[in-house]
Amino acid sequence: MNYNYDFYKIPGDFLLEKFGEKPEIGIILGSGLGHFAAQVKNAVTVPYSDIPNFLRSTAIGHAGQMIFGEVSGKKVVCMSGRFHSYEGYGMEELTIPVRVLKALGIRALILTNAAGAVNVSYKPGDIMVISDHIKLMGVSPLCGPNVDELGPRFPDMSHAYSPKLRKLALRLAESSPLTVHEGVYFFMPGPQYETPAEIRAIRALGGDAVGMSTVTEVITAAHCSLPVLALSVMTNMAAGVLDVPLTSEEVIETANSIERPFTEYVRDIIANI
Repeated sequence: MNYNYDFYKIPGDFLLEKFGEKPEIGIILGSGLGHFAAQVKNAVTVPYSDIPNFLRSTAIGHAGQMIFGEVSGKKVVCMSGRFHSYEGYGMEELTIPVRVLKALGIRALILTNAAGAVNVSYKPGDIMVISDHIKLMGVSPLCGPNVDELGPRFPDMSHAYSPKLRKLALRLAESSPLTVHEGVYFFMPGPQYETPAEIRAIRALGGDAVGMSTVTEVITAAHCSLPVLALSVMTNMAAGVLDVPLTSEEVIETANSIERPFTEYVRDIIANI
């Protein structure tokens, strides 16, 4: 597959024709967090299956549709369902969603995910504003020929998680009933949950939360100079913290339990970007 600039522009132009105007902010929703999509007013919905050169979401709790409309007075495009390497997609394929959103004209990207709490001071239902990440496994999504129209061959990752947006999110957290931390997200490819020994290693290396998504999107966004705010919902304590098995049902249940305050928090952030 030739992942050149036109490859991403084709779905971007297709969606612009459907939506009628450019969105300001892109949002990618994680496992169990798709209910935020109901906040989009005057919504225009396009299934992923209708979008040329796009991927198909197979993960539990991911609706698989692009939604354009308004949230808090801002034009947004919301991806209800994301893509993961454990679904069988190659790393280069995982650049597609963010590059299509960039082609749509967004000026900021909000990512949400469900994560396991590695930091033992966190608890299920807490939120973590991601300040940085650790990715030690797998190739980069930027491998292969560089798309010069989007960014440089060797992009800097020092400020991949926008300091300005993180500061905004932490300030707004002061008036939220949610418990909000700032910390480091550790990427693991999945789909199996981590072992207790892996979690101990992740904690020793400086990870506060662990998950199977988001990092490929952030790397892609950094490459095309797109500011990112990433929010992790602690849906469970990571393996070995508690002597209980991890299940996807627990992830969905915890995400549902904070639906209202988390939705209000994200809406507040969007209003202030």
